[in-house]
Amino acid sequence: MPPDRAIVGGICLPGTRRSPAVFRTPALDPFVTLRALRRTLPLAALLAVASPLSAQEIADGPAVYMGGLPFSITVSGGDDGTLPVRIVDARGEVLATGSVRARDEAVFPDLRVTDRASAPLTVEVGAESLELALPFVPGWFSLIPPLIAIALALIFKEVITALFAGVWLGAMAITGFNPLTAIWRVIDTYAVPSLGDVEGGKTAIVCFSLLLGGMVGVIARNGGTLGIVEALRPLATSARRGKLATWLAGMAIFFDDYANTLLVGNTMRPITDRLKISREKLAYLVDSTAAPVAALIPVSTWVGYEISLIADGFRIAAEQQSANPELAAGLMAASPLGIFVETIPYLFYPLLALCFVFLTSVTDRDLGPMAKAEARAARGDGLYREGAMLASDTSGHSMDPKEGAPHAWYNAAIPVLVVVLVVLAGLYVTGRASAGPGANLMDIFGAADPFATLLWGSLAGCIVAVLMSVGQRILTVHESMDALVGGMRAMLIAMLILVLAWSLGKVTEDVGTAAFLAQILSGRVALELLPVLVFITSAAIAFATGTSWGTMSILLPVVIPLTVSLGGAEAFLTGEYHILLGVTSGVLAGAIFGDHCSPISDTTVMSSMASGCDHIDHVRTQLPYAMLVGGVSMVIGDIGTAYGLPNILALGLGAAVLFLVLRTRGTRLGEG
Repeated sequence: MPPDRAIVGGICLPGTRRSPAVFRTPALDPFVTLRALRRTLPLAALLAVASPLSAQEIADGPAVYMGGLPFSITVSGGDDGTLPVRIVDARGEVLATGSVRARDEAVFPDLRVTDRASAPLTVEVGAESLELALPFVPGWFSLIPPLIAIALALIFKEVITALFAGVWLGAMAITGFNPLTAIWRVIDTYAVPSLGDVEGGKTAIVCFSLLLGGMVGVIARNGGTLGIVEALRPLATSARRGKLATWLAGMAIFFDDYANTLLVGNTMRPITDRLKISREKLAYLVDSTAAPVAALIPVSTWVGYEISLIADGFRIAAEQQSANPELAAGLMAASPLGIFVETIPYLFYPLLALCFVFLTSVTDRDLGPMAKAEARAARGDGLYREGAMLASDTSGHSMDPKEGAPHAWYNAAIPVLVVVLVVLAGLYVTGRASAGPGANLMDIFGAADPFATLLWGSLAGCIVAVLMSVGQRILTVHESMDALVGGMRAMLIAMLILVLAWSLGKVTEDVGTAAFLAQILSGRVALELLPVLVFITSAAIAFATGTSWGTMSILLPVVIPLTVSLGGAEAFLTGEYHILLGVTSGVLAGAIFGDHCSPISDTTVMSSMASGCDHIDHVRTQLPYAMLVGGVSMVIGDIGTAYGLPNILALGLGAAVLFLVLRTRGTRLGEG
């Protein structure tokens, strides 16, 4: 191939974990080109007709030009030589220039399309040029799909249609505002790929949820679930004790938030039902314990991910501080794990959320919609609202014990224990293999493969439950399989909600919701206000996109260098860098807070599913609690510590304020 030929790459929003699109240059392969057309139709189609180059490898890239927001174009070199590169907008203005060597890549970041007239862009490489024709979307439109979905869900209390509407609106932008084509993109571009996302773990989560639901169906039919209820009857004699037992169970399963949510919700639901605890309260107890405890405990599946993002942030900060060699060396030498441990006392929202769950349980008091739900359940008017659409069907006879089945607690306890032990063992084995010899326990759990181990655990639980049922002649093999399928069938509505929530998350990624929010919420402020601003920004992104992990991946590599550049780490070498710790913890805490408030969050959906609660009822009742804890966390925690308040005192004051609010404004059962 002549040296004046090269391949032009795709577009990638900064801060995301996605790879830029890359076009390579071997001989024309029409089959490969056709495969590419399915993924990036406008780009691949132009490539096919404009040059004899084939799109042999295409990674994900954003689907639209967002007005005014920066993006990157990656250009790959040809077989030999060095080629000049120019990027020109529709007006002929040169936006970037550079060069690319053979078999190399040049990245041009921070390009902007300011309005519809400046798109498309033309990328000129040597004698070749390629027009990048993508739909143009004003920046503000990126907020419309998630906001419409959330508003419709809260107004009409029906989440499936609301989520579909949000995905469809985002797909409209990506298809150039063609409403009919957008309908097809909902299913073929978003829903199906979400189910098939093996590397991202979504397929594993679906299988894990279905298998765990199947195990619950078997232990319900063999009498094990009722056996646990009867065994705990002498201990869980009141609603207060039942709530405390649920909180303790959530604290005990600290190693993974998904496992926590599904195990605690499904195990404790029969007990809380007997004690007339509303399904809304159970969902709150489950949801507001799972992610906070997993994010706080250094031995969990969250830690490795958080530490890797902190490491990226410090590396970028060190590179930007090359003019200050001492500070750059100190940043490079910092231990990401050590920084994470130091941020724990500054994680005010997760810590105070766990505290508030405990306070509402031990005082037996509730506020607002939750108090009404608890009063309804205590009166015997229903564990859930009349007309509620339960995220998992727990009302059918398929979940009733078989007639004559013994109510043996161990028929439920042993399969659940097997799930926990297999997951823990799997985390250790996979983590040790990845971390290598000499790694400590935190490193091992951080390097583990959580999705594979969750699958192993849930499958092991199903096998043990079936073997125990058949071995004791409680159920036949056929009855066991019917119970297994019945338990999976109960998860159908939740799976549909989960897939649509993931689809909406992908739509918000494609239209750049997170990038737009990060831009409009950032600005020059007092250094002391940076932690609370970062908390708010992180919460807004997590609320709009429904993902705490995605939020952390976007913000941590950005806000750590920003804080350093603004002087938040000037005293880094002396150990006085509480602003930097506050900013880092603000991303982690804000992501969890936004996740708790968002009806499109996967953990919020799974909490509704495991608790057998109407999803929108769960969101409505949890939202005031999350807002209260979040407000206290910002005012006393983030702002207070930034201005010199010791973090331990801030936590104590925050807990005291929450107790006073609950004591003075809360309603105790029997008082309202």
